[in-house]
Amino acid sequence: MKVLKVVSYVALLMVMVASLVACAAPATPAPAAEAPKAEAPAAAAPAAAKEITYKDMTMCYPQLGAESDWRTANTASFKETAEKLGVKLIFSDAQQKQENQISAMRSCIQQGVSIIALPPVVEDGWDAVLQEAKDAGIPVIIVDRSVKADPSLYAAHIGSNMVIEGEKAGTEMNKLLPDGGKIVELSGTTGSGAATGRAEGFRKTLAKNIEIIDSQTGNFTRAEGKPVMEAFLKKYGSEIKGAFIHNDDMAIGAIEAMKAAGLKPGDIKIVSVDGTRGGFQAMADGWIQVDVECNPLLGPQTMELALNILNGKPYDRETLTKEDVYYADKAAELLPGRKY
Repeated sequence: MKVLKVVSYVALLMVMVASLVACAAPATPAPAAEAPKAEAPAAAAPAAAKEITYKDMTMCYPQLGAESDWRTANTASFKETAEKLGVKLIFSDAQQKQENQISAMRSCIQQGVSIIALPPVVEDGWDAVLQEAKDAGIPVIIVDRSVKADPSLYAAHIGSNMVIEGEKAGTEMNKLLPDGGKIVELSGTTGSGAATGRAEGFRKTLAKNIEIIDSQTGNFTRAEGKPVMEAFLKKYGSEIKGAFIHNDDMAIGAIEAMKAAGLKPGDIKIVSVDGTRGGFQAMADGWIQVDVECNPLLGPQTMELALNILNGKPYDRETLTKEDVYYADKAAELLPGRKY
């Protein structure tokens, strides 16, 4: 019996030893010997993407309308620049209607254009179509006017600071009416960035002794500027000492009304905005005293900005155009050199 017990103990001891040896074994097999590395082929590095040129670019430009000499010059700048550089330009005229601009943008998105340059007729209501362009991978540049939309929905803005233009106009009106007085305002299209910004800036700098007794929109057109001024003259007559007019076309329409009413140059001090040839002629004739420039020749700058965006190169999200203030005493001299 003792012999059997000893044998059993020995057998049990051998099982335990085997178990311990198994637990001590490595958890993973030893790595196999590495095969010798082959030499990398000469073309292993990825080739650089081809840089986009102007001739590769298709730009969509849903122009807001043709309401003024300024807008005509702006359109010409884009068409002439595109032709010169070889850019394919898909142009449309929205006739002052936002729904037409949105429809044109959606058509361009479906066509798979490279980039969209949008001069918005009004500030609000762009989020949906801007999101559609972003989802399609098409960058959008806001041109001339501004939009009230999430900045992440568009790549950049190029144009004027309308508030600064209004501030300049207010400063000039203060100089024209140092003793104060009552003035009227012919505003641009209601809801547009230009009208909103210019009105805001003008009021920021206008002296306290100058009172805006009335403000009406003339929609940036000569045709509508005339009846607005006619109504002002009929209602206020000689009370009106000055007029802040948001663009030269409305100013020219207003001057027609003033002439018909028997007024003479300088009877009403006019500060206008744009700096068009028509505005310069009205200054040379003595009707407009000061013209705050708003440069429409944005084609070259916008095309260059678009190319940088498409090639992933550094660019400024906000690009302001260089603009001056012009006075009646220099208008005749400068008029021949005006490009628009």
